[in-house]
Order: sequence, then C-alpha cells, then structure tokens
Amino acid sequence: MSAETRTPNPFFPHRHLLGIEGLSAAEIERLLDLSNRYADMTKDDSTARALLRGRTVMNVFFENSTRTQTSFELAAKRLGADVTNMSVGTSSIKKGETLLDTAMTLNAMRPDVMIVRHPDSGAINLLSQKVDGAVINAGDGRHEHPTQALLDALTIRRRLGKLQGLLVAICGDILHSRVARSNIHLLTKMGARVRVIAPTTLLPSNIDRMGVEVFTDMRKGLKDVDIVMMLRLQLERMQGAYVPSVREYFHFFGLDYEKLSVAKPNALIMHPGPMNRGVEIDSEVADDINRSVIREQVEMGVAVRMACLDALTRDIVGSNR
Repeated sequence: MSAETRTPNPFFPHRHLLGIEGLSAAEIERLLDLSNRYADMTKDDSTARALLRGRTVMNVFFENSTRTQTSFELAAKRLGADVTNMSVGTSSIKKGETLLDTAMTLNAMRPDVMIVRHPDSGAINLLSQKVDGAVINAGDGRHEHPTQALLDALTIRRRLGKLQGLLVAICGDILHSRVARSNIHLLTKMGARVRVIAPTTLLPSNIDRMGVEVFTDMRKGLKDVDIVMMLRLQLERMQGAYVPSVREYFHFFGLDYEKLSVAKPNALIMHPGPMNRGVEIDSEVADDINRSVIREQVEMGVAVRMACLDALTRDIVGSNR
C-alpha cells in the first residue's frame, strides 16, 4: 500500500511492530486489552472475520518456527485476511539475493502486512524501511520477539489479574534469548520486578543495565517469585562450550519440584517453547495442570497476534474500526 492510503492511527501510532523497547506502557496496555477481547471471542465471530477482508498478510520466515508461523496464519485467517507463506528455503535468497533485493521483490507483491522472522538482529528493522506495508517482528537474532512477550504478559494477566508488583524469574539461556529481552522490556515497563537466573556463561555482559536482578543460583533466584519463566537452551546458536554438559546443566539450572519449592506455593510455570524436556525443565513440572500455563501461552498467541494485526491496520483508509 502506498503512503497515501494511510491516515493517523491514534490507537497504535506505530507503522510497524519491531520490538517492545519502543512501546510505552499505555500502548502495551491497549494491545493487551485488545488481545484479551480476542481471547474471549469465539472462533467464528463474524465481526472479527470481516476486519481484514481483502487484505493480504505474508509470512516471511528466514528461520523455521512452526509454532509462531502457524499462530500468525491462524490469527490472520480468523480476521478474514488472505495469507501467503513464503518458503525461504526454496527462494532466491538461497541463490545469493540480498535482503534488500528480497524486500523490493516482496514489496512489489503489495502485502498489507509482512510477518518476518530472521536469524540476524536488526535485519527486520532494515527490511521495514524498504517496504510500504506494516511489518511485525516474529523474532530477529538475539534482539526481540515482541508478540511472544505480549502473549506471555496476557497469560499472566488473565491468571493473576495484574502485572504490576509481581516478581518474575526468567531462567536459562538469557544470552541467546530474544524472548528474554522482550519480556524484560515489557515486564519492567508494566511495573513487575524481574530476576534473571543463568550460569555466567549464558548471561549478557550488560544485563545489569536492563533493570533486572541477576542470579547464578537457581534456589536463591527463585526465592518467593510469582512467575517462573524457563528458556530453551539454544544449542544451535552456541559456538563453543557454554555449559559443561546437558546433564550438569539440568542438575544446576533445570526446573524440578525441588528447586521450585522455594518459589511461592502458587507460582506459575511458563516456557515459550519448544521445550527440551529433561534439559531446562522436568516433564512432571511442565505438565503440572495446576501450575503450568504453557498450553495457555500457545492459546493466547493467536489472540495476541490477532490484536497486533488489528492494531497495525487501523490506519488504512476504508477500515471500519
């Protein structure tokens, strides 16, 4: 769409959703409120299905992620959009085409929204400057994964009724995790206290500047927390020995009931998925129906992505919202 087809969008005054860092607490709150309404909506709600009728949403994933891509596809289809998935593995990128050449090609197809996932931090920001439609960051390198943080926050808010004042522990591979970065930005902006727990080899050098408390001992870090958010050990991003062994990592940093016992008795257990059972989390803990909200996180992902698509397309002339 051209610049002439856009009008100011007071609901969400950003052309793209590239990260949580650039959003205000009020903007985050509006997105969560809208997401909550979508979470309560039936799948066949006729009003929702008309919102993006005639619009095109394109999934462009330079990294594989079945969970995130499927969630965005379902969200777009429930809003009535036409959805296309670009298979990067068989595209011209594999033949040496640059990211900017790819952006020009995609832009010529005139998508209204592009959902982009890329292994390099900052690549999606660069692409967003070269296209006319809205861009949603579905994860870029170690930078951000904004919709994951939003769905995590929505899951917490629906269970506990608030974010402000909660004590949240994010545990595991902080160094390689864009999910951790986005959650830290969101939770601290919304008034929660955040702890990060990891071996020193998996902590970013500047993590203390992000307003978090840093622990290298699980039992000390989990003391009296309301939320335990586990992260996947991202072995595919590791060049060298970050942990002595998977067995030893689980012994010291894997979540089991013994370590969880120091948290609050009703502390919620979260994981962005996919899980490495027996590496960062014990299966019995992951499947605890009273405390684990991992399945709810997946469910809330569709609602959050519907809300983001809704918010970013409200400035298109002809929108009836």
